[in-house]
Amino acid sequence: MPSATVEDYIKHIYLVSEKLTSCEVPMGQVAEALGVVPGTATTMVKALADAGLVQYAPRVGVRLTEPGRKLALHVLRRHRLIEQFLVEVLGFDWSEVHEEAEQMEHVVSDLLLERIDRYLGHPTEDPHGDPIPSAEGELLGGALETLLDCPLEAPLWVARISDQDPDFLNYIAESGLNPGVQLQVCARSLRAESVQIILTGSGESLTLGMGAAAKVQVRLSR
Repeated sequence: MPSATVEDYIKHIYLVSEKLTSCEVPMGQVAEALGVVPGTATTMVKALADAGLVQYAPRVGVRLTEPGRKLALHVLRRHRLIEQFLVEVLGFDWSEVHEEAEQMEHVVSDLLLERIDRYLGHPTEDPHGDPIPSAEGELLGGALETLLDCPLEAPLWVARISDQDPDFLNYIAESGLNPGVQLQVCARSLRAESVQIILTGSGESLTLGMGAAAKVQVRLSR
């Protein structure tokens, strides 16, 4: 079984790569995601390359191999099922579960994980709207847009919150933008760097900064 450090590197390389248009993840971004200095990240990535989990090119970056991608999705499956269990069964707030799952994802056995999955009814999303990979390593989910690039005045549903910082999640919850909520984007102002939305259920109007709006992902149909 890979070490917790290996799993952390593989998982974060995958998560950073999701946000990029290029295939390779720059080493500076890997180091930032793991909270280490670039030299430490480079040493570890070279070891991952020797193990066949990544491809690494100096001054270019790193990308996951197919075995690396499968490992990343397996770790994410553990993490996201644990988060869903903590919220749905143990009553944790969604802003609390990320750090707990970060610790537990490395010690939960596959047998326990599958029992958790079955108990929860095989959920496809965690409390933040992140897709839960299947046991076969498949990642389902339709195309999503952020509140910055979605259509104006169209019926939308909040699908995913991409920032799991507890303070930000509390802000989102207080604003009523939890996954599953329906809304419309009324206007965007580049000058004011703001996005105005209306919550369909309550009719409440909200104004978000563009930084926050970029972290709220929506879909056109449920």
